[in-house]
Amino acid sequence: MPSSEAALGHGGFTSARAHQVAAEACRAVGLDADGARLIRLGENALFRLVRRPVIVRIARSEEYREAALLEVRVARWLAAEGFPAARIVEDVEQAVVVSGHPVTFWHLIEEGDREATYGELGAVLRDLHALPVPRGLDLPPFDALGRSALRIERAVGIPEEDRDFLRRRRVELSRLMAKLDFELPSGPVHGDAHTNNLMVDPQGRVHLIDFETFCRDHGEWDLMVAAHEYDRLGWVSDEQYAAFSGAYGRDLREWPGFETLCAIQEFKMTTWLMQNVRVSAETAAEYGRRIASLRDDHAPRNWQPG
Repeated sequence: MPSSEAALGHGGFTSARAHQVAAEACRAVGLDADGARLIRLGENALFRLVRRPVIVRIARSEEYREAALLEVRVARWLAAEGFPAARIVEDVEQAVVVSGHPVTFWHLIEEGDREATYGELGAVLRDLHALPVPRGLDLPPFDALGRSALRIERAVGIPEEDRDFLRRRRVELSRLMAKLDFELPSGPVHGDAHTNNLMVDPQGRVHLIDFETFCRDHGEWDLMVAAHEYDRLGWVSDEQYAAFSGAYGRDLREWPGFETLCAIQEFKMTTWLMQNVRVSAETAAEYGRRIASLRDDHAPRNWQPG
């Protein structure tokens, strides 16, 4: 995901607009946004405030409001459980909607001098999946195809034949998904479980972040990302994957539904990147590589992280 402002912006969700929304949202809740620094603009915009250790998280449209409210509910539950995870700021309104953008406010997690490991990811998921979901916490089922339908229809700069193919592929994957026979029980699922959604503080404590896809479903969905990146993309080393599956206590590749989950993950990764084809020539080339390989389930996935 890009991190420099010069390369950012999808459609009308530009860094300039994000700055404006951040300033208005902070004024609405009594926070000072002067000097706020944009640290990410992708699915959400993230700003770090200067005068208070707070992260301002801005969703791209009103359609994300329910996801923002879900994040707040999940954060409060995990805090009550004492689970190591991002914490919302409790003395401001959550969430605020500014010009159609839901905005939430989070305590800053200071980062240490290392990134989270795959072994730590496996352990965090093991502990998360073991938590009982309390009565009253209404979690949706996993939206396996994510916001792909919306992205397909709104994508700018892609050939119409790609759009038609992706529509058909989405229908095909929905049919395959309906045939899956899960083995892990239903429970809390993060929904986007990769090491970038873990932060390690200066004391070495690992914190789970980003709850917008949090749900109640089968644990296989959380094991999908690392298993796919290891087996199909080669982005994860033998040692990393062994640490991940060993910490969790399961290797998803041994499950008969693994290939279907790989196909779903690749579809989601392609439609996510599709939003950014006008950002740079490199991104457009990577999208072209991905959409071409989606047309052949057996082709090698020589993908680069987008």
